[in-house]
Amino acid sequence: MAHHKSAKKRIRRNDRRAAINRARISRIRTYVKNVELAVASGDKDAARTALKAAQPELHRGVTKGVLHKNTVARKLSRLSARVKALA
Repeated sequence: MAHHKSAKKRIRRNDRRAAINRARISRIRTYVKNVELAVASGDKDAARTALKAAQPELHRGVTKGVLHKNTVARKLSRLSARVKALA
């Protein structure tokens, strides 16, 4: 356990940031899941709109530092390929 005042403060701050980051990643996963469910159901329009909603959320994850940019690029590429295959 930390003994210095600054170390205790840093622990509190890290806990707050971890909660925010966890919520952000959970939100991103929900958007990705919505796209995957729309693709699985075969609904082309729903899949396309879900992908349009998920794309900025994934990119926001990159700017906030919770996901790596190549990870997001790979996920978006695979999702868009699956949506395109429905057509």
